[in-house]
Amino acid sequence: MTIKKSRREFLKDATSIGTGLCTSSLLLSNSSFFNTLYAEDRTSLRSRVILAKDKRFINANGKADATVIRMAMDSALLKITNSEKPLNAWRNLFNKNDIVGIKLNCLAGNRFSPHTEIVEAIINGIKSAGVRESNIIIFERFNRELESAGFNIRRGSNGFKCFGTDDLPSGGYDSKPLMMGSIGSCFSKIASSLCTAIVNVPVLKDHDLAGVSIGMKNFFGIIHNPNKYHDSNCNPYVADLNSHPFIKDKLRLIVCDALKAQYHGGPAFKPQWTWDFRGMLIGTDPVALDRVGAQIIEKKRKEVNMSSLKDAGREPKYIQTAARLGLGVDDPSLIDVIAI
Repeated sequence: MTIKKSRREFLKDATSIGTGLCTSSLLLSNSSFFNTLYAEDRTSLRSRVILAKDKRFINANGKADATVIRMAMDSALLKITNSEKPLNAWRNLFNKNDIVGIKLNCLAGNRFSPHTEIVEAIINGIKSAGVRESNIIIFERFNRELESAGFNIRRGSNGFKCFGTDDLPSGGYDSKPLMMGSIGSCFSKIASSLCTAIVNVPVLKDHDLAGVSIGMKNFFGIIHNPNKYHDSNCNPYVADLNSHPFIKDKLRLIVCDALKAQYHGGPAFKPQWTWDFRGMLIGTDPVALDRVGAQIIEKKRKEVNMSSLKDAGREPKYIQTAARLGLGVDDPSLIDVIAI
């Protein structure tokens, strides 16, 4: 009897084998070992990232169109989960007993943060899976970041909640730091204690140190000391952080807001280096999604005659490191980018 392994199980096995043989080169996605081991199951290693692009995402008034966005998101979930109906797709990712945290990236305020229409579509999808609206928490580091991005603080027992880690008692972080590889940090209690599932909602942008700030880098916003982990292009820090069970085991979905994207000068908003991409990247593999996002930024930089991120000295090496840790797939030949 042939036992099929999931992508994560296979990568975990490969990591264990690599440790036993004391040679990290075995974990490189382009090595002969990786390419031949379990060759008959290579299709199970493939990851899927949905690239949703539609000029109608932004209407004639320059506003995001909630209806078109919701339809695109449902269509993306169908392809990610191989479901026939949107309801089944959302139920494949969430169950009615989940407490779901929606982690935003609101560093740049209302000029360059996740659109409320995208967040509303996510909330509606989660609710369709049977999750009570009161068990949905939109969060960021600080209340002021959420408010500056156009989100109202909501603490009541009715409806979804929206608040920053700083809104919780005692500063909102766990009292003792946890270690994961090169990282030693206290986690936001929203991520560590309150939530059983997380939806990551970053924006597609350049980062002046990490190279890009997409999905995995967004989780710097759930630890108390991210300022300590920016050396060496944030590598291996971003990957090590994402390997912690509070992230790895709770992350159910990534929806990257790319209605507007930035190819230089990030993470702060620099309008001279943004463009209307009018898209979303949607997936469940954080490594594959960051790889596809980085490729989009690199393509744009080439179009405007800018150097590659590698030539600029800030290649996003953390993506490959995350793949070596078994967090997902970064080999473009194993990533199916499905345009809708």
